[in-house]
Amino acid sequence: MQDSLLLPAGKLPHALLDQLLRCFSSTDPRLVVGPQMGEDAAVIDFGDTYLVAKTDPITFAADEIGWYAVNVNANDIAVMGATPRWFLATILLPERSATAALAEAIYSQIAGACDELGVALAGGHTEITVGLERPIVAGFMLGEVARERLVRSSGVQPGDALILAGSVPVEGTALIAREKESELLARGIDAALIRQAQGFLHDPGISVVRTARLAAETVSVHAMHDPTEGGLATGIWEVAQASGVGMAIDLDAVPIAPESRAVCGAFGLDPMGTIASGALLLAVAAEDVTRLLDTLTAAGLPASQIGTATIRGGELVAVRNGRQAAFPRFAVDEIARLFG
Repeated sequence: MQDSLLLPAGKLPHALLDQLLRCFSSTDPRLVVGPQMGEDAAVIDFGDTYLVAKTDPITFAADEIGWYAVNVNANDIAVMGATPRWFLATILLPERSATAALAEAIYSQIAGACDELGVALAGGHTEITVGLERPIVAGFMLGEVARERLVRSSGVQPGDALILAGSVPVEGTALIAREKESELLARGIDAALIRQAQGFLHDPGISVVRTARLAAETVSVHAMHDPTEGGLATGIWEVAQASGVGMAIDLDAVPIAPESRAVCGAFGLDPMGTIASGALLLAVAAEDVTRLLDTLTAAGLPASQIGTATIRGGELVAVRNGRQAAFPRFAVDEIARLFG
């Protein structure tokens, strides 16, 4: 990669991020999980418990941005097996459109999301910022977990079943429908379907906190991951990289809602590479699959097996229509094509 080339919108390219993270080496023995590829949050030893910390900004969405900020940060705490407890927010309002009503709306969204998850707003910072076209909320969530209940993305074992709870891409579907409604109508998408897709933010919703908690209480979960930017395909790749295992993925087994296919298809986006909060990727032993799926289904949380972990150092392979296919890879999230 040439240093002078402009980078695309979205996450840093994986190779560059990995290179940058390798510059840091902590000698702090209390830092259990530090900055590394594939892990969802930092983990700090606090004696009887671990403190789990995560920060994530909301940059694509403008509608209900406060709701997004709380939930996407809480998700990354929950997939570590932890309980989200405290939230801080840095709220940046655009100079040319900042109003008291805008600030009040974002605060109300944050309050509602925190109340629903049992999280306390612990502080933050709000300002009117020059050079912004839309509001940005950078969230910071703290949670805690008993030492023996910590779950990491890097815990996948050869032979594990890969389970997807929910469908993809829930967040992408809501985001496209809310931010691009007029364009969807112009492209022939039915207004009722657009309204249904807009509602995906809350139903089925972008939170996986309840699902992660129930899964961890039901079986011994080897790994959990919240596939966000880059979609499910990137989330699978991140878990495979973190765990050092190959994976065989049945692309036809991945549940994609009709609303998701419609709004993604209207812009030529691949649902597998579109931001996917609202889905939870889990790895469990093969003998635990039936129990986990039955428990989640009984709780109204649909889930299915989409693949299997293969061997140490193996490759990512995919199957479509019963035939081996190239595993989909995305340099940036598909959604960036709409907001770049």
